[in-house]
Amino acid sequence: MRVAVGTDHGGYALKADIFDEVRALGHVVVDKGTDSTDPVDYPDYADAVGLSVTSGEADRGIILCGSGVGASIAACKIAGVRAAVCHDTYSAHQGVEHDDMNVLTIGARIVGSELARELVRSFLGATFSGDERHVRRLNKVLAIEARFAGTKE
Repeated sequence: MRVAVGTDHGGYALKADIFDEVRALGHVVVDKGTDSTDPVDYPDYADAVGLSVTSGEADRGIILCGSGVGASIAACKIAGVRAAVCHDTYSAHQGVEHDDMNVLTIGARIVGSELARELVRSFLGATFSGDERHVRRLNKVLAIEARFAGTKE
């Protein structure tokens, strides 16, 4: 699997650990920046990761910022991105299994390296269940997305 990983300055401290974990799991990292702790704007990296996923350059994405919240909000503005901030392993895998989550956001100021690695393992190890109830619910989410696509910039 190809995994796009992007960070702002707040998430940069975990970047190398996340790269190592993704690679240790046998996946390919698609680096979407940033490359230092110099202040940058998280929406730019959420956009880069989200577009990487929706274009097919990557199968899934991971975004690291200070809290994970801003990156999740920004990424979800891209049609086709289903991002969520997860700081527990249950949500990291359940979001994929039930909701077909394709972008994980993590708050680097909230979790440490080992928990971040566990979150990545849970997220990348999960697959969408395809159960009828989950497909039905996902289709409702996609209908909401379609209804509002292109209405705001």
